[in-house]
Amino acid sequence: MPRPLRSDNLQGTLDLLVLKTLAARGALHGYAISTHIQQVSDDFLRVEEGSLYPALHRIEGLGWISSEWSTSSTNRRVKLYSLTAAGRRQFEIEQKRWDELTLAVKKVLECYG
Repeated sequence: MPRPLRSDNLQGTLDLLVLKTLAARGALHGYAISTHIQQVSDDFLRVEEGSLYPALHRIEGLGWISSEWSTSSTNRRVKLYSLTAAGRRQFEIEQKRWDELTLAVKKVLECYG
């Protein structure tokens, strides 16, 4: 039986988007993560710095991502984030939770036609 919706599901959604982006694209800096999510969602999802960087620091603290300083193609210092093995496992968990959540919402929306 799926687990009930928790108050941190929206935060979990951002985690899922970040983990998926890093799984698909490899190491990226924060702006590139935000831009990717925005582009892939056809500008529907916009992740602001005030949400993204605290999320990155939090999930790095959980061991799901790692970071290292590098130099960009424009010769700027950037922090690159990469998915860890624990992050890959967590991505699978978050994906399953998302699937369960969307199925539950769909059932409610389709109730009584």
